[in-house]
Amino acid sequence: MEGSWFHKERFPFFLVLSLLLQGRSSTFINNCSGSGQHGMYPTVLDSVFDRKAFRPVTNFSIPTLVNISFTMSAILDVDEQLQLLSSFLWLEMVWDNPFIRWNPEECEGITKISVATKNLWLPDIFIVEFMDVDKTPKGLTAYISNEGRIRYKKPMKVASICSLDIFYFPFDQQNCTLTFSSFLYTVENMLLGMEKEVWEIADTSRDIVQTHGEWELLGINKATPKMSLGTSLYDQITFYVAIRRRPRLYIINLLLPSGFLIAIDAISFYLPAESGNRAPFKITLLLGYNVFLLMMNDLLPTSGTPLISVYFALCLSLMVVSLLETIFITYLLHLATTQPPPMPQWLHSLLLCCTSPRKCYPTAPQKRNKGLGLPSAHLPGVKEPVELVGKVSGPREAELNECPGSTRVQQEDETQKQHLVNLWVQFSHIMDTLLFCLYLLFMATSVVTVIILWNT
Repeated sequence: MEGSWFHKERFPFFLVLSLLLQGRSSTFINNCSGSGQHGMYPTVLDSVFDRKAFRPVTNFSIPTLVNISFTMSAILDVDEQLQLLSSFLWLEMVWDNPFIRWNPEECEGITKISVATKNLWLPDIFIVEFMDVDKTPKGLTAYISNEGRIRYKKPMKVASICSLDIFYFPFDQQNCTLTFSSFLYTVENMLLGMEKEVWEIADTSRDIVQTHGEWELLGINKATPKMSLGTSLYDQITFYVAIRRRPRLYIINLLLPSGFLIAIDAISFYLPAESGNRAPFKITLLLGYNVFLLMMNDLLPTSGTPLISVYFALCLSLMVVSLLETIFITYLLHLATTQPPPMPQWLHSLLLCCTSPRKCYPTAPQKRNKGLGLPSAHLPGVKEPVELVGKVSGPREAELNECPGSTRVQQEDETQKQHLVNLWVQFSHIMDTLLFCLYLLFMATSVVTVIILWNT
């Protein structure tokens, strides 16, 4: 009775002493004789399970090699505001336990068994970028081969911090890192290795990824830096996970409607400015564009300034400038039909350079309005000088016949007035043409930029 008590109470003490002894043999073969026809009895490994608090080595000066691998089965979410990547991984860890070995011939041909992980020593591998509580389910099992190799797989929902660059949204590519390291064991006690080649990990992850949503997996690379904390040096493996956003949703919901509104606004330049219908049409388009931006605001990133936000700001600015130009042209044409103001000489020279480059040189003031060859503009309230003269009849015509000098002066005034009207009308046409060309250049640049970003 007393010997049995001594055996039960003192066994852990002698176990610790045996583990601390140096230079012992690295081969431990468990005896399966008498286990029965159904294989190994659980009691055969009880002595091994009692050692789970200690690193399974026969010599503590030798580090334990833990080979790791993982499979990314889903990319759940990318939070631009919190800079987080949410993914689902299957983490696999493989290491050797020299105390769990048996001869299959003596154990009914058994070469692999499953054991609850609560009975085994587990490496404390964690992900450095992990920003959430580990929610790995309890009660998992590990497979042990007859050679003492333990293979442990566990599912993980990982919320890892990632430095996101959203400037090229929605054509952005992100490169996030997953760094696996030990929390307690330094390089003197634990080394990390690769269970699979990195290309195998990338190919397997791409094949079984189960989400066909916003993000797709491009590739996985690795590096093996060391992490130094004070005087301690920890082994670690860093995986670089490259993902790319699928832009089709944003092209259909953001870029195409915006492009259509800008194209309609450009076509509105074909509406006559003097008719007064262009300004209300542009105001309606501007209000519609603002409503569109408010409705699509949820699709845009909440942090940073992506390129698409700059594009929307330029579209809005261009529409505002177009509306202001239309208001100015409408006012200018109204003023020209009632009391046309004289055109400044610098503006007249600039207009001459735009319409007739060969005649772009300083001229005398009395000759600067000749030779333009501008067509007469048919505007409301503006009539040709000949038409005005032809309609003078009756007593007024007799009066003018008696005063030929006065008639000549009035005809010259009407001709000069009509010439000023023509100059201001052509100035408004040039402004419309320049702004229309700016619209075309902006739309062409936008289309080329989208094509380049989408293909690269």
